[in-house]
Amino acid sequence: MINVAIIIGSTRPGRNGEAVARWIHDLAAERDDARFELVDLKDFGLPHLDEAMPPAMGRYDLPHTRKWADKIASFDAYVFVTPEYNHSISGALKDAIDFLYGEWHNKAAGFVGYGSLGGARAVEHLRLIMGELKVAGVGAQVALFLSSDFENFSTFNPAAHQTRAATAMLDEVVAWGGALKELRAGGAPAHT
Repeated sequence: MINVAIIIGSTRPGRNGEAVARWIHDLAAERDDARFELVDLKDFGLPHLDEAMPPAMGRYDLPHTRKWADKIASFDAYVFVTPEYNHSISGALKDAIDFLYGEWHNKAAGFVGYGSLGGARAVEHLRLIMGELKVAGVGAQVALFLSSDFENFSTFNPAAHQTRAATAMLDEVVAWGGALKELRAGGAPAHT
């Protein structure tokens, strides 16, 4: 069985991401093919990248980095719940990703975007970042629109078809996450 993190990609007060991530987690909890855990960036208190060595070196000196590295390394796959800010992901999510390098390698990721255009541009950007980190982004994704999946742009109330989209994304994350776990067990380097 694989371990999947559902990462809340916003730390903004009043964020919509927490409700979205809890919805994904509730859907995932009905499954018996993986273990799912909510990972909230707010719980890690990461500052702007403050390690002296580049993350690719894998030498983390600061306690907050080691705590974050241990958490991310413990998963086989990820579901990123990301807002769209100015055609991209939040600065907090980008910083959290950039703190690490090898801990991400040879794993799978699914994407749940939200915003005025369903978070599509943020997910597109996140796919490029994940590709650079050797993370296989699955094809199915969830695009949540502020105008139709949130009441008054703030109370999450997803349209019925979103559950099908989320299920398809989770199916692919579990399949790819399991395949890549076997790849890593067979000798593919987790860190390079």
